[in-house]
Amino acid sequence: MQHNVLILDFGSQYTQLIARRVRELNIFCEIFPYNHIPSDLSTYKAVILSGSPFSVRAEDAPHPELSGIRGKLPLLAVCYGAQYLSHFSGGEVAPSDTREYGRANLSYIKSGETFFEGVSENSQVWMSHSDTIKTLPTNGIRLASTHDVENAAYRIDGETTYAIQFHPEVYHSTDGKAMLENFLVKIAHVPQNFTPNAFVEEIVAEMQQKVGDDKVVLGLSGGVDSTVAAVLLHKAIGKNLYCIFVNNGLLRKNEFENVLDQYKHMGLNVKGVDASGRFLDALAGIEDPELKRKAIGRVFIEVFDDEAHRIEDVKWLAQGTIYPDVIESVSVKGPSATIKSHHNVGGLPDYMKLQIVEPLRMLFKDEVRRVGATLGIDAALLGRHPFPGPGLSIRILGDITPEKVRILQDVDAVFIDGLKSWGLYDKVWQAGAILLPVNSVGVMGDERTYEKVVALRAVESTDGMTADWVHLPYEFLMKVSNDIINKVKGVNRVVYDISSKPPATIEWE
Repeated sequence: MQHNVLILDFGSQYTQLIARRVRELNIFCEIFPYNHIPSDLSTYKAVILSGSPFSVRAEDAPHPELSGIRGKLPLLAVCYGAQYLSHFSGGEVAPSDTREYGRANLSYIKSGETFFEGVSENSQVWMSHSDTIKTLPTNGIRLASTHDVENAAYRIDGETTYAIQFHPEVYHSTDGKAMLENFLVKIAHVPQNFTPNAFVEEIVAEMQQKVGDDKVVLGLSGGVDSTVAAVLLHKAIGKNLYCIFVNNGLLRKNEFENVLDQYKHMGLNVKGVDASGRFLDALAGIEDPELKRKAIGRVFIEVFDDEAHRIEDVKWLAQGTIYPDVIESVSVKGPSATIKSHHNVGGLPDYMKLQIVEPLRMLFKDEVRRVGATLGIDAALLGRHPFPGPGLSIRILGDITPEKVRILQDVDAVFIDGLKSWGLYDKVWQAGAILLPVNSVGVMGDERTYEKVVALRAVESTDGMTADWVHLPYEFLMKVSNDIINKVKGVNRVVYDISSKPPATIEWE
């Protein structure tokens, strides 16, 4: 992969949005923690410094080593990055009299500057800072101001270095995408060659070179990621790809049979393995969500190891890992904490003799779908909602039992089928039901009941990094709630989750 743009992360909640905006320009980019800068910068055409929750004046503020970048590669410093360049290069950063957070408007733009080409006067930008740049760094030239921030943007004379106090990556910065395009394309001359077709050609060639004539075993889930990974690998190595679809006992209702039937017509070599008992035994008595994920990951690896030994001379284990999984599990945010671990991210235990291959590791979800369309995969399959690798185990709060799985499978089926029949499924990015660890009092047929509560969850998103709850019609929610309570034995109350991410996550565990 040609690493055209390097994004250095200082722990900002917006760093992934920078990457998304850059990718939308058909430019490949990659995020690295500020304290783990790649040693070889020869393939990069530009560097972007992210924002940060830190103040540059704090003793524990992030200090990147920019000697290999500054003045040698086009550099765009955003928010914290802009303050960092000023504070440590002859300027002054001080606490702002009034914290500026939210929408602001540019009140001055220096004429003739390529960075602001096509940006309208009074353009709205998004601010998020409590410090402000009082004086510019040495050789700094002011490019823009807002009513409250004099030095909202500047560049360094004699360098291809630009700095902005606001966040162009955030949707509320009206001309943010234009500014990023001006910097990357018109100033840094970064090629816009990251397209689905180019990705397919490059990854197929890379997989052929990496794997050669070796055999690869791939764990299929029935979802978009693993399916696209399988078709990509099949295009690269053909009959040497062995796909395994495991029933972990935590799939949606009838999904094991339905998915196997789906793959029959795709030319893939797929074997179904029912290991549901093995997974449920491993989960017995476990309530902690992180321990659930680790138990499921361990059993997945054990199952794949068993199946791999049945294939003569298999050398590789393929996974449908995508970039948000890597970001959240490896914590490329640097100083940020890991939110959760993913069952399909990371190295393999020593006892396994398989190497990992992850063809989608650098793609966001929407990019995976575009690659899938380029490969000719059926639109209905590409439009499937994401489903967590640990399955329903992390939608059952508390310990896992076969009865709880049965209840949640039935509830989930009513909800998902309802979304489809009402024409709402494709308007939702991800939906599912959560079985809560509480019972509630109810009245059914003049009798008192004390049964389970379920929460319905439906969100809209682009890549899962941020998400908003969906305003489903009240009539639909009323019908689904009524159907669940009447048709699913053991449930007498239904609630709807109206939390967004952040601060909540999409899944409850």
